[in-house]
Amino acid sequence: MSAQEKQEEFLPKEPKDLPTPPLDLPAPHSENSSHAQVRTLLSWHAPGRPFRKRTKQYYLTALLIMLLVQIILFLFSQYILMIVVLSLVFVSFVLASVPPHDFHYRISSEGITVEDHFFLWQELYDFYFKKVEGSDVLHIRTKAFIPGILIISLGEIDVEHAKAVVLPYLPYREFVKPTFMESSGEWLSRNFPLEATS
Repeated sequence: MSAQEKQEEFLPKEPKDLPTPPLDLPAPHSENSSHAQVRTLLSWHAPGRPFRKRTKQYYLTALLIMLLVQIILFLFSQYILMIVVLSLVFVSFVLASVPPHDFHYRISSEGITVEDHFFLWQELYDFYFKKVEGSDVLHIRTKAFIPGILIISLGEIDVEHAKAVVLPYLPYREFVKPTFMESSGEWLSRNFPLEATS
């Protein structure tokens, strides 16, 4: 027995008793398969958040309230809280004065795309609608803690049309109980408005 034959003796042999694969099965991801095709159900552009142009009265009232709170905090030597209040008012002024740029939204058979972020239907929980600053907004809750909720401006899209597109994939929540913060904010804006409503 030669050295080459000895080496071949220890090499693994191909098993001869394996079942032969069936030849009549269709190839995976064939063109006829509906699962291989991703269909765009709805696509539109809308502002990234609801926006309403504020009047000078809004800014003046907010500044007066901020000054009053700052004086109270100064009397109690709460300097860190003074900085927090100042930063919150600054952020609210920026959000009220700078209009948002348009986002591209796309709902497909696989999930939802917001700009360059994609969410599979399996990652989403349920959806509902709210009216914010006079605009219809689609809220989609996620199963993960972050982001927790997707807030999508509908723009010119009709609410019933958006509902009909999303309903086959996610359950629709007809009523969502407002949180304590939302209820408090609505009560404050209703009883102590920062600007006169037209």
